[in-house]
Amino acid sequence: MKVAGGCHCGAVRFEAEVAESARLLDCNCSICTKTGYLHLIVPAADFRLLRGEANLVDYRFGTGTARHRFCATCGIKGFYVPRSHPDGISINARTLDGEAWRALPVDPFDGRDWEAARARLPG
Repeated sequence: MKVAGGCHCGAVRFEAEVAESARLLDCNCSICTKTGYLHLIVPAADFRLLRGEANLVDYRFGTGTARHRFCATCGIKGFYVPRSHPDGISINARTLDGEAWRALPVDPFDGRDWEAARARLPG
């Protein structure tokens, strides 16, 4: 299925192809907890940034592996390159248009104990 979304101000827009069997990850790490991020991870080849590349700013912390990308205007992080899936894109399901994403199953992810939790992730 195709999904589309973007930031609050509309400067950044994206779309992605998502498997019908997709699941969401609810991570309890510090940044996901503070931003209310709900992960929908897709292969990078299935993600398309439609507009707003020039409006995105990066934030990296810890190992610096994850590339958190925020809209410079409104501060919303609609997607990023996660440490857990460096060849993928994690979309914040809460930034998708409509409500269809709410029907997807949600799995907890113990990001506070990242190394052990990553070893249990599929893919």
